[in-house]
Amino acid sequence: MTSAARSEPALGAAEAMLPRPFRVISTHSETQDTVTLELEPEDGAALSFLPGQFTMFYVFGIGEVPISISGDPLSPGTLVHTVRSVGAVTAAAVGLSVGDQVGIRGPYGVGWPVGAAEGKDLVVVAGGIGLAPLRPVVLDVLARRDRFGVVSVVYGSRSPGDLLFEEDLHSWRSRFDMEVEVTVDRANDSWLGDVGVVTGLLPRIAFDPTKTVAMLCGPEIMMKVVASELALRAMSPESVYVSVERNMKCAIGFCGHCQFGPDFLCRDGPVLPYAQVADRLRVPEL
Repeated sequence: MTSAARSEPALGAAEAMLPRPFRVISTHSETQDTVTLELEPEDGAALSFLPGQFTMFYVFGIGEVPISISGDPLSPGTLVHTVRSVGAVTAAAVGLSVGDQVGIRGPYGVGWPVGAAEGKDLVVVAGGIGLAPLRPVVLDVLARRDRFGVVSVVYGSRSPGDLLFEEDLHSWRSRFDMEVEVTVDRANDSWLGDVGVVTGLLPRIAFDPTKTVAMLCGPEIMMKVVASELALRAMSPESVYVSVERNMKCAIGFCGHCQFGPDFLCRDGPVLPYAQVADRLRVPEL
């Protein structure tokens, strides 16, 4: 192999690792440690994405992390990320102000199979920050509501103060063409809703298991339990999709940090059929 041939993959990888500059145009505090950021590309070129895809979010001078896109796929002129402070980069992201510049690579990954859900019932189950990657699904479906059957959203959070997208939740619950169920692990004196895990809400959801697509995002234990509950209601594992997260670094299938069995989650995921990964999710620390 010539030296020129050897340099080609490295050059391609280097170009793919170059972020585009984006500017923060609005911030909204969701919870004490979670902020939704709205960004605009400085070059003016819209960033189209599919629900479930992610970008690599770079805070200059600190580092880069993968963040799922939480905005409306029908509004590609702005990029919306909902970020929870869990480390140095995300803490810096949560502290950003309007006018600050960040770097964005992507979008990357396989999105939710919204097209495959057309003509079928749709069950969306989210836990905690897992509602952020699923929010684009709900926004996309509601914009084309006549193409779907029964639409149900089940969301669980640690406490009322940890609920994300409260305005969306109120708006969705006010509709007559979808069902929204919300629960918290720990209630406060002002909470009048359900208390408990999300699986306790599933019996309320009406759907035809022979023509339903389910999309799950949250802690892995939650997704496994919900998938098992759906199987008890005769849903096929092939119709259940999960978003699986691992340590992503390059996001282009180059470094191998996100390898999960035979899959590179940045390239083959993060959304995968549950039937494809169920056995691996049962292996501790894989």
